[in-house]
Amino acid sequence: MVRSERRRGIPLTGWSVAPSFACASRVFGVCASAFSVGGATRRIRKGAALGASAALTLLPLWTPLAPTAWATDPTPSASPSPKREVTATPSPSATAVPKTSATPSKGTSTTNGDDVRQREYWLKEYGITSLWSQATGKGVTVAVIDTGVDGTHPDLEGNVLRGYDASGVGSEDGWKGLGAEPMHGTEVASLIAGHGHDTRGYSAIAGQPGKPTGVIGVAPDAKILPISLNMGTTGGKSIDEQIPAAVRYAVDNGAQIINMSIGSNKTSWPQSWDEAFAYAEQKGVLIVAAAGNRGSGLTQVGAPATIPGVLTVGGIDRKKAVAEGSSTQGISIAVVAPSTDMIAAAPGNGYMIWSGSSAAAPLVTGVAALLKQKYPKESAAQLAQRLIASADDAGVTGRDPLYGYGIFNPQDAMALAAPTVTANPLGSISEWIAVHRKRQVSDPTPSDAAPVHEEGESIVKAAAPDARRPPEDRGWLPPVILAALVLWLTIITAGSVHRLHRMHVSAGQAARMARAAAHHPGSHRGTRRTSR
Repeated sequence: MVRSERRRGIPLTGWSVAPSFACASRVFGVCASAFSVGGATRRIRKGAALGASAALTLLPLWTPLAPTAWATDPTPSASPSPKREVTATPSPSATAVPKTSATPSKGTSTTNGDDVRQREYWLKEYGITSLWSQATGKGVTVAVIDTGVDGTHPDLEGNVLRGYDASGVGSEDGWKGLGAEPMHGTEVASLIAGHGHDTRGYSAIAGQPGKPTGVIGVAPDAKILPISLNMGTTGGKSIDEQIPAAVRYAVDNGAQIINMSIGSNKTSWPQSWDEAFAYAEQKGVLIVAAAGNRGSGLTQVGAPATIPGVLTVGGIDRKKAVAEGSSTQGISIAVVAPSTDMIAAAPGNGYMIWSGSSAAAPLVTGVAALLKQKYPKESAAQLAQRLIASADDAGVTGRDPLYGYGIFNPQDAMALAAPTVTANPLGSISEWIAVHRKRQVSDPTPSDAAPVHEEGESIVKAAAPDARRPPEDRGWLPPVILAALVLWLTIITAGSVHRLHRMHVSAGQAARMARAAAHHPGSHRGTRRTSR
């Protein structure tokens, strides 16, 4: 599930390993020279084959690769090996290990940090370094829901809190890397809150917080709350259970911002996620998610980046054009940020160069942490409004499915007047649920509490009446009623028969008289009187 990201290995010199430490003494000046073993150089094998596709909802956005060593052989002839980026399931990244010497040589400038620091091009090109005089993320907690974060890495040490494992197969504190891409969570966390480390021979960098060498994140004083997921391998809980548990834990344990550099190839999400994301919305927590990558075969943004209210981040290249392989498209994209040639910390005191929207999202998350410190009373909706209103329009005028509202502009986001919005401009998951999910009415819960009709008025429970035979149904009444009915019918019938009989007799007499009149016509004449 980590968007198929491209990572490449780069020749490394000066690797020295102490027994049982597996720690590079000078991978960009990470470990103290005390851990070196007689200056001997060894090749450290840190690679592993990518796992099978992630089960259930979150599907891999990367293609399986053959096993590859994270660090290449320390000989100059070692050639870079191409890697693919990962989506929700972090992609195995060959450690990008820039070439560096154990100590700065004469004439080498150390005022801009080591090779690692100088590869973080986005810090200056996007004006992030100019914001550190106003905010560094201090007092802000960012939850990284990913594959676990190595809190012992020198660039993260002290900035990683004891977190939570939502998978059931990781360490309780979320520090153990899990799944097909165990390094992915550490990479993401370092881009948000890496603070670098001290190395002999390197002096502090003017205007920058933290230490002069290694990775420095956008918000180097923010705290990371790691929540580990198991993606791309079998075992533990399903992703449908892990995601909502992770979001709820983040909200309940003080996270003000959640970064989810994970994704799927489906725009829809399980109903089991609804309540958790609605809970984060109700508690005012901003969720930032990566959009996904075409390089892994995706053609559109997938969940959780499609959930209303989530700030979805796409990726662009060094020329600020949409990165064809390291981003995707969709109407839910809010802003885009750098996603190619990104260097980040990796477990075991190493570093990787990778490309993908999984790397773009933490840059925006880091800026959100700076804004939260600068404007602590602003809601998640206002922070989202700052980020999209300050974006530099690109592509088609207005919001479009490739650039969203445009290229993120940290300086303008910080300088913008306080937004007056009250609702999240990216939508509301609570409103979406009310419209699209069928409401289920639960059975009423029986209660022994006394019913109340009005305040101050109690209703006394009355016993149910006993079933008794009514007085009118005592046995003698039905026969009486029946006899009366029969008598009434008899009288009616007799009267009718008598009347018909009289009518018949009268008709007979009239007929006889008519016949008699017809036979004796003179009988009806009167006696003629004669006159004399």
